[in-house]
Amino acid sequence: MAQEEERKEISRELHDEVGQILVGINVRLAALKETGVTNKRELQRNITRTQRLVEKSVKVVHRYARKLRPTMLDDLGLIPTLRSFIKDLPGSKGLRIHFTAFPGIEALDNNQRTMLYRVAQEALTNVARHAHAQIAIVRIQKTPEGIRLEVKDDGKSFPVERILTSRTHKRLGLLGMRERIEMAGGKFTVTSVPGKGTTVRAEIPFKSTASVKP
Repeated sequence: MAQEEERKEISRELHDEVGQILVGINVRLAALKETGVTNKRELQRNITRTQRLVEKSVKVVHRYARKLRPTMLDDLGLIPTLRSFIKDLPGSKGLRIHFTAFPGIEALDNNQRTMLYRVAQEALTNVARHAHAQIAIVRIQKTPEGIRLEVKDDGKSFPVERILTSRTHKRLGLLGMRERIEMAGGKFTVTSVPGKGTTVRAEIPFKSTASVKP
């Protein structure tokens, strides 16, 4: 159900955002047909505008492709992928995000890295969309039991339990995050305090923690 909810949201956003851009490109191309013969300067302007729309659509498609499954995660690892996501996070204008992680995190298997990436992705998206925060701190640390991911912000709080048990609220993706972590034998917690912001914490076991260097 969580996966279907994610797919539905991405489908809707793709339809609205990419569809709108493609309609704009079509309008520009129609204008090119009208001005191509009679007005060379206007033709050049329309070509430039159309090229910009094409470039924008390519960026949007790339963004959604990363949202679905970032190839960088497989090719370069979790740390570069998270840095790239943070850099391009929609709605993060005015939000400062501090990210720290220990290099040994890349020793995790692909499923574990994907799990941590998805939790960080969802948590930061919530911060950018809803928290009205100025600062967010993302930490990935080694613990005696395994690995801990923490996303903390200084934004407005929300009633965690009421959100989680609500039937009508979208639940901010919290259920999906919790289920991902608990299915891997980990622990997922959210604390939200008025005046102090929200902290999302995910801890997963790692059998060979001795080989994961801080």
